[in-house]
Order: sequence, then C-alpha cells, then structure tokens
Amino acid sequence: MALLAAALTAAPGATAAADSDAGAARSPEGASAVLDGLKTYGQAVLHAGDGSVRTIPAGLYEMRVDGGGMLQTYGVGVAGNAQPQARYTESGWSGSPLAGNREAGRIRWVLEHSYPQLNDLAGLAKAAGAGALTAQSAAAGTQVAIWRLADGVKVEAADPAAEKLAAYLQREAGQLPEPPSSLGLDPGAVSGPVGTRLGPVTVRTGARSVSVIPDAAAVAMGVRVVDAAGQPLDTAVNGTRLYFEVPPGTPDGTASVTVQGATKVPVGRVFTSGVPAQAQIVAGSSESAAAATATAAWPPAPAPEAAPASGTTSGSGTVALGAQAATASLTTTEEERLATSGSSAATPVIASLAVGLVVLGGLVVLLLRKRPLEGEDEA
Repeated sequence: MALLAAALTAAPGATAAADSDAGAARSPEGASAVLDGLKTYGQAVLHAGDGSVRTIPAGLYEMRVDGGGMLQTYGVGVAGNAQPQARYTESGWSGSPLAGNREAGRIRWVLEHSYPQLNDLAGLAKAAGAGALTAQSAAAGTQVAIWRLADGVKVEAADPAAEKLAAYLQREAGQLPEPPSSLGLDPGAVSGPVGTRLGPVTVRTGARSVSVIPDAAAVAMGVRVVDAAGQPLDTAVNGTRLYFEVPPGTPDGTASVTVQGATKVPVGRVFTSGVPAQAQIVAGSSESAAAATATAAWPPAPAPEAAPASGTTSGSGTVALGAQAATASLTTTEEERLATSGSSAATPVIASLAVGLVVLGGLVVLLLRKRPLEGEDEA
C-alpha cells in the first residue's frame, strides 16, 4: 500500500517549545482523507426547534484516505449535510464538536457495539428487539442514536426496526475513553541547547512499524534523529523514543522529523473539515496511510558581556560614573531651584549690567550739568 509522503522543511531562526498538554496546539497527525459521500443509509425524521418537521438521510459515509485506505464514518451533527469531495483531517475530541461533550464516550460505545463493527445483523436485531435489520436500517438506527447523544435533538428513524435499534443503543450506551490517534508524536515540539540531544519524542501508533524521515533542514545542518543510545533511526514502533542530536557549533534554527506508516484508524476518532457541523466520526477502517511530524529548535548562544574600556579599571569606572551622576544631580537641583523662584542661571549677569548702566547714566548727567556752570564763571 502506498504511504502518505509528508516530509516538511522548517525555516532557520524559528523557535519552538516542548508542550504535551492536551489543549496545546499541535502539528497535524494521523490520516487525512476526502469524503466520497453517503453510501449506506435509510431515512430519519427531524423535529426542529421552530416546530418544523422534515425527513433527512441517515447512515454511513465513506472516505478515501490520502496515500491509501478507506474509512466508514457517521456524521457527528444532525445539521451537517456533509459535502462529497470535502477534505478532512484526523482530530482528537478536543479539536472537534465533541470537545466538552459528556456523551462523547457513550458515542464511542455505540460505534463499537453496532453496525458496521457488529455486522451480524440478526444478532444485533435480536439484542435490540428490532425484528429484522438490513444494512440500511442498521446504519440509520446507529446514526440516529449518535445524533441524539451528540446534539440532544428530537429525531427518530423512519423505519420501525431502525428506531428500535436507536433506542436500544442510546439506552445501553456506557462510557468509553477517547481512542488514540492512528499515528502521533508526543510532544509535537522540543527545544534545548546546541550540542545536546533534544527530546525525547515518543511514537504513538497502532502500526507495526513506521518510517522515520528527517526533513531537509536537519540533513543540511547535520542534525540526526537517534535513539537514547545515539544510534540513528530510520524505523520505529509504538513507544519508540526519538531524539534530535544537534552537533556543537550548529547555527540557531529548527528541524523536523516525520514518521509515516499504515494502520487502521481507531473507531471513535473524529475527522474535521473546517466546518464544525460537517465533522465525521470513524465507524470502520481499512489499513490506511498516516503520518505525524515533530519539530526541534535550539536557541543561539548567549552574547558575551561587554569588556571594560582599555586602561580603565572597574573601580575607576565606578568612581567616574559616580562623579558624573553627582554633577548631574547638582545641576538638576540648582536648575530646579532657580525655576521655582522664577529666575535662571543668567539672572546675576543681567542684574550686574543693569546696575552698571544706571551708574554710567548718573555720571553723564553730572558732567553735563557741570560744564555750563564752568562757562558762566569765565564770563
């Protein structure tokens, strides 16, 4: 079976941090697929909140997995009206319309205990007290039960046997945990100093084996993907721990590794298309291609501290700085005092000039008065 190629190139200078929290943003992981359309279905009657009643199709969709494989899915939301040829990617419940839905575990129970996981239709009909079930009525009854749990809507199957199956599934459903991804790396990002092994990043998958492919940036910088003993890895299995070995002297940057393989997508995994109402939940899977990517980042070395100026000791530098600070403080204080009094540093000079002009004017007046008196004596 052909496998999905997913090698990625990372740009130097970017940064990343280790974060394995469930709610943290992660790189895409698992399978991606295109919706073929509704394939096995019956009819259901939906009672809308506005009092209107309409008949809608209810049943199994099929999806073609990129790189090989097929999925059977049910719609999560009753208002989905999923469109053929729409592109979907695998998601955990937290990234889907099931986030925070306390009935999510019961929906997985329904999927595990109904068609197509249980394809003994006679046995399923007997357990549900449904008389006789066809593939179409079994798919319709299962879809109606999922809608009731996911949306809490008032909907029933048009076929009486399908309705009995829906009621049985809803009544008997217990809680099951969220299924793991078909293929994932945990955490999706790590970081650390140059010259060390960054990690670990743990492989999570149901595949027998997966390929380990460093990206072009890693290869160009000599960054290797190794195990805990430092041995290079080109394949891995569930639980394998990967490390990025960054040689000393490597410029700051990032690199990534992609793992890819073939496995069945677990029942209960959600596929989203960007339109929440059109989300699909897996009811069956063939061997399907899957891939996951993790990124490593290493920061630049810290810049060295600036050396003291030549011929200046740290002590003399401190004294000089202290003197400058004291001078600046005195100058500032004097200016503030003068500003408060309405004066400035030029005030004494202006006052001296004014006094000099007054004295000079007085002398001129005396001289002018004295000269006429002397003329009169001569006469």
